[in-house]
Amino acid sequence: MPDIRLIPCLSDNYAVLLKAGDTVVLIDAPEAAPIEAVLEKEGWRLTHILVTHKHADHIDGIPALAAAFKPEIIGPAAEESSIPGLTQTVREGDTVTVGPFKVEVFDTPGHTKGHVVFYFPKEKLLFAGDTMFALGCGRLFEDTPAAMWNSLKKLRALPDDVTVYCGHEYTLSNARFAVTVDPGNEALKARAGEIEAARKAGQPTVPFPLGLEKATSPFLRADDPAVAEGVGRPDAAPEIVFAEVRERKNNF
Repeated sequence: MPDIRLIPCLSDNYAVLLKAGDTVVLIDAPEAAPIEAVLEKEGWRLTHILVTHKHADHIDGIPALAAAFKPEIIGPAAEESSIPGLTQTVREGDTVTVGPFKVEVFDTPGHTKGHVVFYFPKEKLLFAGDTMFALGCGRLFEDTPAAMWNSLKKLRALPDDVTVYCGHEYTLSNARFAVTVDPGNEALKARAGEIEAARKAGQPTVPFPLGLEKATSPFLRADDPAVAEGVGRPDAAPEIVFAEVRERKNNF
Protein backbone atom coordinates (compact mmCIF):
# COMPACT_ATOMS: atom_id res chain seq x y z
CA MET A 1 0.00 0.00 0.00
CA PRO A 2 1.14 3.55 -0.59
CA ASP A 3 2.15 5.88 2.22
CA ILE A 4 -0.83 8.22 2.71
CA ARG A 5 -1.20 11.60 4.42
CA LEU A 6 -4.57 13.30 5.04
CA ILE A 7 -4.02 17.07 5.07
CA PRO A 8 -6.56 19.47 6.61
CA CYS A 9 -6.85 22.67 4.57
CA LEU A 10 -8.86 25.88 4.84
CA SER A 11 -11.71 25.54 7.35
CA ASP A 12 -12.96 22.02 6.58
CA ASN A 13 -11.29 20.75 3.39
CA TYR A 14 -9.04 17.75 2.98
CA ALA A 15 -6.23 17.12 0.52
CA VAL A 16 -4.54 13.73 0.34
CA LEU A 17 -0.96 12.77 -0.53
CA LEU A 18 0.02 9.25 -1.63
CA LYS A 19 3.61 8.08 -2.03
CA ALA A 20 4.93 4.94 -3.67
CA GLY A 21 8.59 4.90 -4.65
CA ASP A 22 9.43 8.24 -6.25
CA THR A 23 5.80 8.94 -7.14
CA VAL A 24 3.98 11.43 -4.91
CA VAL A 25 0.36 12.10 -5.85
CA LEU A 26 -1.84 14.87 -4.47
CA ILE A 27 -5.63 14.70 -4.71
CA ASP A 28 -7.01 18.23 -4.90
CA ALA A 29 -5.19 21.39 -3.83
CA PRO A 30 -7.35 23.61 -1.61
CA GLU A 31 -4.36 25.72 -0.55
CA ALA A 32 -0.64 25.31 -1.00
CA ALA A 33 0.86 26.05 2.42
CA PRO A 34 -0.29 23.00 4.45
CA ILE A 35 0.48 20.68 1.54
CA GLU A 36 3.95 22.15 1.13
CA ALA A 37 4.51 21.80 4.88
CA VAL A 38 3.80 18.05 4.75
CA LEU A 39 5.96 17.58 1.67
CA GLU A 40 8.83 19.38 3.37
CA LYS A 41 8.43 17.47 6.63
CA GLU A 42 8.41 14.11 4.84
CA GLY A 43 11.08 15.01 2.30
CA TRP A 44 8.75 14.16 -0.59
CA ARG A 45 8.73 15.75 -4.04
CA LEU A 46 5.31 16.18 -5.61
CA THR A 47 5.02 14.48 -9.02
CA HIS A 48 1.27 14.49 -9.81
CA ILE A 49 -1.92 16.35 -8.89
CA LEU A 50 -5.32 14.75 -9.51
CA VAL A 51 -8.15 17.30 -9.57
CA THR A 52 -11.76 16.26 -8.98
CA HIS A 53 -13.50 19.49 -9.96
CA LYS A 54 -13.18 23.21 -10.59
CA HIS A 55 -14.29 24.79 -7.31
CA ALA A 56 -11.81 27.21 -5.77
CA ASP A 57 -11.48 25.23 -2.54
CA HIS A 58 -10.08 22.33 -4.57
CA ILE A 59 -7.78 24.19 -6.99
CA ASP A 60 -6.50 27.40 -5.39
CA GLY A 61 -3.24 25.73 -4.33
CA ILE A 62 -2.38 24.53 -7.83
CA PRO A 63 -0.43 27.56 -9.14
CA ALA A 64 2.01 27.66 -6.22
CA LEU A 65 2.51 23.89 -6.21
CA ALA A 66 2.95 23.84 -9.98
CA ALA A 67 5.59 26.55 -9.77
CA ALA A 68 7.47 24.76 -6.99
CA PHE A 69 7.36 21.16 -8.26
CA LYS A 70 6.33 21.10 -11.95
CA PRO A 71 3.99 18.12 -11.40
CA GLU A 72 1.72 16.50 -13.94
CA ILE A 73 -1.77 17.91 -13.32
CA ILE A 74 -4.69 15.70 -14.33
CA GLY A 75 -8.33 16.77 -14.17
CA PRO A 76 -11.76 16.61 -15.80
CA ALA A 77 -11.95 17.37 -19.51
CA ALA A 78 -15.35 18.98 -19.04
CA GLU A 79 -13.84 21.61 -16.71
CA GLU A 80 -10.51 22.14 -18.44
CA SER A 81 -11.10 25.85 -19.00
CA SER A 82 -11.75 26.43 -15.27
CA ILE A 83 -8.76 24.57 -13.78
CA PRO A 84 -5.30 26.13 -14.07
CA GLY A 85 -2.34 24.26 -15.46
CA LEU A 86 -3.87 20.93 -16.49
CA THR A 87 -1.37 18.80 -18.39
CA GLN A 88 -3.83 15.95 -19.05
CA THR A 89 -7.62 15.76 -19.14
CA VAL A 90 -9.71 12.71 -18.31
CA ARG A 91 -13.27 11.50 -18.54
CA GLU A 92 -15.46 8.46 -17.86
CA GLY A 93 -13.78 5.20 -18.80
CA ASP A 94 -10.22 6.49 -18.83
CA THR A 95 -7.49 4.61 -16.98
CA VAL A 96 -4.48 6.77 -16.16
CA THR A 97 -1.02 5.52 -15.30
CA VAL A 98 0.39 7.59 -12.42
CA GLY A 99 3.77 6.15 -11.54
CA PRO A 100 3.03 2.65 -10.21
CA PHE A 101 -0.69 3.37 -9.89
CA LYS A 102 -3.42 2.48 -12.38
CA VAL A 103 -6.22 4.96 -11.79
CA GLU A 104 -9.76 4.60 -13.14
CA VAL A 105 -11.84 7.71 -13.81
CA PHE A 106 -15.59 8.01 -13.30
CA ASP A 107 -17.70 10.97 -14.36
CA THR A 108 -19.89 11.89 -11.38
CA PRO A 109 -22.04 14.89 -12.31
CA GLY A 110 -24.20 16.42 -9.61
CA HIS A 111 -22.14 18.82 -7.52
CA THR A 112 -20.74 20.19 -10.77
CA LYS A 113 -21.53 18.91 -14.25
CA GLY A 114 -17.89 17.98 -14.91
CA HIS A 115 -16.93 16.41 -11.57
CA VAL A 116 -14.83 13.25 -11.72
CA VAL A 117 -13.62 10.81 -9.09
CA PHE A 118 -10.48 8.69 -9.04
CA TYR A 119 -10.50 4.99 -8.18
CA PHE A 120 -7.34 2.99 -7.48
CA PRO A 121 -8.64 -0.59 -7.93
CA LYS A 122 -5.50 -2.45 -6.87
CA GLU A 123 -5.14 -0.38 -3.70
CA LYS A 124 -8.94 -0.22 -3.23
CA LEU A 125 -8.91 3.53 -2.71
CA LEU A 126 -11.61 5.94 -3.90
CA PHE A 127 -11.05 9.70 -3.98
CA ALA A 128 -14.60 11.01 -4.18
CA GLY A 129 -14.06 14.77 -4.04
CA ASP A 130 -17.39 16.45 -3.33
CA THR A 131 -19.59 13.75 -4.88
CA MET A 132 -19.71 11.51 -1.80
CA PHE A 133 -19.02 12.60 1.77
CA ALA A 134 -19.18 10.45 4.87
CA LEU A 135 -22.96 10.18 5.35
CA GLY A 136 -23.54 12.84 2.72
CA CYS A 137 -23.08 14.16 -0.79
CA GLY A 138 -22.25 17.49 -2.35
CA ARG A 139 -24.79 20.22 -2.92
CA LEU A 140 -26.33 20.21 -6.37
CA PHE A 141 -24.88 23.43 -7.75
CA GLU A 142 -25.00 22.55 -11.45
CA ASP A 143 -27.00 19.39 -12.02
CA THR A 144 -30.15 17.52 -11.08
CA PRO A 145 -30.95 15.18 -8.20
CA ALA A 146 -31.31 12.37 -10.75
CA ALA A 147 -27.79 13.03 -12.05
CA MET A 148 -26.31 12.92 -8.55
CA TRP A 149 -28.29 9.81 -7.64
CA ASN A 150 -26.91 8.06 -10.71
CA SER A 151 -23.38 9.15 -9.79
CA LEU A 152 -23.76 7.82 -6.27
CA LYS A 153 -25.14 4.51 -7.54
CA LYS A 154 -22.01 4.20 -9.69
CA LEU A 155 -19.82 4.57 -6.60
CA ARG A 156 -22.08 2.34 -4.51
CA ALA A 157 -21.41 -0.48 -6.98
CA LEU A 158 -17.73 -0.62 -5.97
CA PRO A 159 -16.62 -3.27 -3.44
CA ASP A 160 -17.43 -2.89 0.25
CA ASP A 161 -13.76 -2.98 1.23
CA VAL A 162 -12.87 0.13 -0.75
CA THR A 163 -11.57 2.96 1.44
CA VAL A 164 -13.10 6.35 0.63
CA TYR A 165 -11.45 9.75 0.95
CA CYS A 166 -13.65 12.80 0.43
CA GLY A 167 -13.09 16.53 0.18
CA HIS A 168 -14.60 17.85 3.40
CA GLU A 169 -15.05 17.19 7.11
CA TYR A 170 -18.84 17.50 7.14
CA THR A 171 -19.52 14.22 8.89
CA LEU A 172 -20.84 15.39 12.25
CA SER A 173 -23.58 17.50 10.68
CA ASN A 174 -24.29 14.74 8.17
CA ALA A 175 -24.67 12.17 10.94
CA ARG A 176 -27.02 14.35 12.96
CA PHE A 177 -29.13 14.81 9.84
CA ALA A 178 -29.04 11.18 8.73
CA VAL A 179 -30.67 9.86 11.89
CA THR A 180 -33.64 12.20 11.30
CA VAL A 181 -34.52 10.48 8.03
CA ASP A 182 -33.46 6.94 8.93
CA PRO A 183 -34.28 6.67 12.64
CA GLY A 184 -34.59 2.89 12.71
CA ASN A 185 -31.09 2.21 11.40
CA GLU A 186 -29.11 0.77 14.31
CA ALA A 187 -25.83 0.74 12.35
CA LEU A 188 -26.31 4.43 11.62
CA LYS A 189 -26.99 5.21 15.27
CA ALA A 190 -23.82 3.40 16.30
CA ARG A 191 -21.78 5.19 13.65
CA ALA A 192 -23.23 8.56 14.67
CA GLY A 193 -22.09 7.96 18.23
CA GLU A 194 -18.59 7.09 17.05
CA ILE A 195 -18.51 10.24 14.92
CA GLU A 196 -19.57 12.43 17.83
CA ALA A 197 -16.75 10.97 19.94
CA ALA A 198 -14.16 11.30 17.17
CA ARG A 199 -14.95 14.94 16.51
CA LYS A 200 -15.03 15.75 20.22
CA ALA A 201 -11.51 14.33 20.39
CA GLY A 202 -10.43 16.36 17.37
CA GLN A 203 -10.03 13.30 15.17
CA PRO A 204 -10.94 13.19 11.45
CA THR A 205 -13.79 10.99 10.25
CA VAL A 206 -12.11 10.51 6.86
CA PRO A 207 -11.32 8.01 5.38
CA PHE A 208 -14.16 5.53 5.81
CA PRO A 209 -15.07 2.08 4.41
CA LEU A 210 -17.52 2.07 1.53
CA GLY A 211 -19.38 -0.91 2.96
CA LEU A 212 -20.21 1.06 6.10
CA GLU A 213 -21.33 3.97 3.96
CA LYS A 214 -23.67 1.72 1.98
CA ALA A 215 -25.26 0.50 5.20
CA THR A 216 -25.68 3.87 6.89
CA SER A 217 -25.89 6.80 4.44
CA PRO A 218 -29.41 7.82 3.41
CA PHE A 219 -27.90 9.39 0.30
CA LEU A 220 -26.84 5.95 -0.93
CA ARG A 221 -30.11 4.32 0.11
CA ALA A 222 -32.81 6.34 -1.62
CA ASP A 223 -34.05 3.00 -3.00
CA ASP A 224 -34.42 1.58 0.53
CA PRO A 225 -38.07 1.60 1.71
CA ALA A 226 -36.95 2.71 5.18
CA VAL A 227 -35.44 5.93 3.82
CA ALA A 228 -38.41 6.55 1.53
CA GLU A 229 -40.69 6.15 4.54
CA GLY A 230 -38.43 8.40 6.59
CA VAL A 231 -38.92 11.32 4.22
CA GLY A 232 -42.63 10.70 3.71
CA ARG A 233 -42.30 9.38 0.15
CA PRO A 234 -43.02 5.66 0.58
CA ASP A 235 -44.21 5.07 -2.98
CA ALA A 236 -41.89 7.45 -4.83
CA ALA A 237 -39.15 6.56 -7.30
CA PRO A 238 -35.62 6.53 -5.83
CA GLU A 239 -34.57 9.74 -7.57
CA ILE A 240 -37.55 11.51 -6.01
CA VAL A 241 -36.66 10.13 -2.59
CA PHE A 242 -33.07 11.22 -3.12
CA ALA A 243 -34.18 14.73 -4.09
CA GLU A 244 -36.23 14.94 -0.89
CA VAL A 245 -33.29 13.75 1.23
CA ARG A 246 -30.99 16.31 -0.40
CA GLU A 247 -33.50 19.14 0.04
CA ARG A 248 -34.01 18.29 3.70
CA LYS A 249 -30.27 18.33 4.24
CA ASN A 250 -30.07 21.74 2.55
CA ASN A 251 -32.47 23.08 5.17
CA PHE A 252 -31.18 21.10 8.15
